[in-house]
Amino acid sequence: MHRVAISSTGLFTPPQTITNAELVAAFNQYVDLENAKHADEIAAGTRTALTYSNEEFIVKASGIKARYVMDKDGVLDPTRMRPKFTARPDDALSLMAEVGVKACQDALDKAGMTAADVDGLICAAANMQRAYPAMGVEIQTALGINGWGFDMNVACSSATFGLELAVNAVRSGTARAVLVVNPEITSAHLAWMDRDCHFIFGDVGTAILVQRLDLAPAGSYEVLGTKLFSTFSNNIRNNAGFMSRAEDRNPEDRDQLFRQEGRKVFKEVCPLAAEHITTHLTELDLDPAKVRRFWLHQANLSMNQFISRKVLGRDATDDEAPVILDEFANTASAGSIIAFHRHRADIQSGEVGVICSFGAGYSIGSVIVRKQ
Repeated sequence: MHRVAISSTGLFTPPQTITNAELVAAFNQYVDLENAKHADEIAAGTRTALTYSNEEFIVKASGIKARYVMDKDGVLDPTRMRPKFTARPDDALSLMAEVGVKACQDALDKAGMTAADVDGLICAAANMQRAYPAMGVEIQTALGINGWGFDMNVACSSATFGLELAVNAVRSGTARAVLVVNPEITSAHLAWMDRDCHFIFGDVGTAILVQRLDLAPAGSYEVLGTKLFSTFSNNIRNNAGFMSRAEDRNPEDRDQLFRQEGRKVFKEVCPLAAEHITTHLTELDLDPAKVRRFWLHQANLSMNQFISRKVLGRDATDDEAPVILDEFANTASAGSIIAFHRHRADIQSGEVGVICSFGAGYSIGSVIVRKQ
């Protein structure tokens, strides 16, 4: 059995940004249009008027100040309220694969490696652009990896669940190196017209290169352990799928997009995540107080503060649990990986950190690493 390391990470940042001010202005225009359209029902009391959003509400509810997106104009069009993508022919690289390739190439470049050094690729994301062929195989082939690729989905925990599979493949010797890629085009499944969640998500692409420790470049992070957990809940759900057409569903139905019971999620997931991290550290005989950094899932600032407080027994500093969601918003499975990508340069040899994600399922994944 081989010792395993995370050699590098890659990041693709979309070209466009939407600030809270821009988002609120577009949303409130949408509210005015909808309320005018349904004025008679609202006056008769058969329909509830929509209410405005505001920047203060968004920051207080989430800590989010902006988000990157693949298409800004469609989202900010009050008569559309969703990104506008152009369908590509089958012989062209798909949009999700394009994002994934860019993130993977960044990770390979940073490690000084090429596709010839990699044996497999796992495309782990909250949504896949299509059912088949697998996005993972398309990205693998576009990169020139002579091996295998596949897709997996565990919502916002996809990256850490994918990491366990990659680590096990390298540890057992079935692969020298595996890329885990997380192309998250979350803008396409967000209900931009829903005041309770229209600010939550942003687009991004991340990649993690996992390989044998003895082949990894200096400064890599040895994986000390991985731990996964899941239990079924309806509190975060999206019902869109291949059977929707057979059910004669309207693609505009609210449940065909992301929806959640936010208060229930906070109350139930946060204690589970804190217990999961604490248990994982205990299993590896590690003291939470001596963990140098927690790279947590970037869904909501209050959630991260609650979890780190439960694990440490006190409030974590920004240095101990860095936040990137103010710039990126919730990027589903990529959030904890962006935090790791952006905030690890100052970690010293021998110091330990925890990558942890949590989300729909419920699902929780943690990866404990030590800087070499």
